[in-house]
Amino acid sequence: MIALIQRVRRAEVRVADSGGERVTGAIGQGLLALVCAERGDTEASADKLLAKLLGYRVFSDTAGKMNLGVQNIDGNGASGGLLLVSQFTLAADTNSGLRPSFTPAAPPEEGRRLFDYFVAAAREKHPIVETGEFGAEMQVSLVNDGPVTFWLQVRN
Repeated sequence: MIALIQRVRRAEVRVADSGGERVTGAIGQGLLALVCAERGDTEASADKLLAKLLGYRVFSDTAGKMNLGVQNIDGNGASGGLLLVSQFTLAADTNSGLRPSFTPAAPPEEGRRLFDYFVAAAREKHPIVETGEFGAEMQVSLVNDGPVTFWLQVRN
């Protein structure tokens, strides 16, 4: 599984529907994670990626060093938000030609199942979890803090 994470001051996801646009998820300070399941990924892959995501130290401590994870964002036990957005294009094979191939991505049903599993597991371990909408055309707005962006990937 893959997660492209960005440290944000705030972020939100909007989805268009018949009544206009609606916000499906929004956070203040925290992490925006674009998440992709690849072929062969399992719940164990999702668990491993989630542990890495929650523990990844990308927030500054009082000395200005990146020593804090999203679960301890201010050094005093306060958690930041986690906005999880499915994005199968992260699995694109861009090695040949000018059009990406998405064969490395999990099939849609499997991708949805693993993304839903990932979100449910995140909600059990973290107090502030918001999401986009799987398979929808989404508009993601964010204020990147830093900017700080990392690619996390786990393999079976």
